[in-house]
Amino acid sequence: MKLSVLKSQATIKTGATQKILAFASLIILVVIFSVSSSNFFQFDNIIGIMLSTAVIGVLALGSTFVIITSGIDLAVGTVMTFSSVMTGVIITVWHLPMPLGIVGGIATGAVCGIISGLAVAKMKIPPFIATLAMMMITKGLSLVISGTKPIYFNDTPGFDKISMGSVISYIIPGLEIPNAVLIFFVVAIIASIILSKTIIGRYNFALGSNEEATRLSGVNTNYWKVVIYTLTGVFSGIAGVMMASRLNSAQPALGQGYELEAIAAVVIGGTSLSGGKGSILGTVIGALIMSVLTNGLRILSVKQEWQTVIVGLVVIVAVYADILRRSKQ
Repeated sequence: MKLSVLKSQATIKTGATQKILAFASLIILVVIFSVSSSNFFQFDNIIGIMLSTAVIGVLALGSTFVIITSGIDLAVGTVMTFSSVMTGVIITVWHLPMPLGIVGGIATGAVCGIISGLAVAKMKIPPFIATLAMMMITKGLSLVISGTKPIYFNDTPGFDKISMGSVISYIIPGLEIPNAVLIFFVVAIIASIILSKTIIGRYNFALGSNEEATRLSGVNTNYWKVVIYTLTGVFSGIAGVMMASRLNSAQPALGQGYELEAIAAVVIGGTSLSGGKGSILGTVIGALIMSVLTNGLRILSVKQEWQTVIVGLVVIVAVYADILRRSKQ
């Protein structure tokens, strides 16, 4: 019993240390880029960073749940695209009210999550393969359903305001913070509550820590895997609606590659790829680090190809740090 308590305390301490280190890294990046360029620490640029974080951040929040189970979801980016396409079809082709289009887009993500979850839990297909297949399926369906052409929301007044409007400016005049940023933080708070305060969160960590022991204790692990993949799909659906609103169109060729950025944000935020450990706050910080790094390198006129190299190196360092932490534990 004492050993179990000591392990729990060590895990909590390590998690707190990781979040502090991640936040310190974020601050250091902001200071470096602020000193390097006077254009970095300006209100418009900071808002731009937050806006670029919003969609990737929501995808990363969903990915956190799956990665904590020691799984992976490579389909979050293309499911996001498929959700935005279905939102466009419901609103502009079927001419249904905008709220139904939003719900339909999120529901599309949920259905994709259910299918991935069933493939992993019931069919025992490795998460990498199951979600890779879902990535290919949703990528193809997005192109087929849209006819390979963008779906525009020009005849849907107010749709672009979902992401690009500013509710905050009505409360505080002059503070033009896009709704997408607000949605991201609201979704992050909800995700944090789910992970830390609900039975979904408890079983999420249990599956990642020791799935066999969890199963032997009487928990229906297959059911909870499906629930967790479904939840990840819901986050992808939300991101799809946000992206469609931001662009005021559903772009069927968009999405592939977003999953890598989302996974990178999760890993940089301290969630272990081996499962059993992670936090929503860490993922939020990781997503911000990714956006600040990309934005800062762009402002410093670093070439796109070198930006990709640097971000890749950062991910390697983050994963290696996780390996060192686990070896010490």
